[in-house]
Amino acid sequence: LFAAGEVAGGMHGSNRLGGNSLSDLLVFGRRAGLHAAEYATGLAGARPPVDDEQVDAAAAEALRPFSAEGEGRPEGQPPENPYTLHQELQQAMNDLVGIIRREGEMEQALEKLADLRVRARRAGVEGHRQFNPGWHLSLDLRNMLLVSECVARAALERTESRGGHTREDHPAMDRDWRRLNLLCRLTDPTGGLAATDPVAGQISLTRETTDPIRPDLLALFDKEELVKYLAEEELYE
Repeated sequence: LFAAGEVAGGMHGSNRLGGNSLSDLLVFGRRAGLHAAEYATGLAGARPPVDDEQVDAAAAEALRPFSAEGEGRPEGQPPENPYTLHQELQQAMNDLVGIIRREGEMEQALEKLADLRVRARRAGVEGHRQFNPGWHLSLDLRNMLLVSECVARAALERTESRGGHTREDHPAMDRDWRRLNLLCRLTDPTGGLAATDPVAGQISLTRETTDPIRPDLLALFDKEELVKYLAEEELYE
C-alpha cells in the first residue's frame, strides 16, 4: 500500500491542524502516485500471487458478526450490540485521552480498550449483507479500536507537551523528544484478523529517530513561531 496525506508522515510536525491536510495530500499524494506507478511498472508482469486461503480467512472474519454464536460468548447470552460498543469507545477516548492528557487516565483508557476488544469479538448483527449499517460498524470497530490503542499508547509514551499534544503531568517540551516519532506496528503479522492477547494489545510501539531540520528551512521561520515547537535550548543552538 502507498499512503498519502498526514498518514504518510506529514510535513507539519506537531502543528497538525485540519487546514494543513491539503498540502499533505498534494505533496504525499504525488509522491505515492509516482512510486506506486514505478513499482507496478517494475513488476514486469510478475504480479504477486493471490493466496486463496488468506482471502477465505478474511471473508470468514468479515462475516463472523452474522454467526449465531459469537467467539467466547457464553451460551444463552445475546451478542454485543456494535452501536453500544461504539458509544462506549467514543466516551472512553473523549474522557480519558482528550485534549488535556494525564498518565492515570490514559492507563484507564488502555484497560477499557482491552475490555472492548474482547466484547467486540462477540458483536453480532441481524439482517442481510445488503446495506447493513450495523454490520459495517462491526467491521469498522476493529480499526477504531486499533487506532484508539495507537493514540493512547503513543500519548502515554510521549512524556512532554508539544503542539496539539498536551500532558498536564509533563507541561514542557523536552528537547530529546523532538527528534523522536512513535511508530505503531501490528503485533499480528497476518494483519490483525486473528484474536490477540487483549491485555497486551494489538500493537507494538517503537521509537524512530528523524533527521534534524535543515538550517535553511529553519531560517524561513521567525523565532516567535519556532518557540511553539522547539525547546528553549534548541532555539539558542
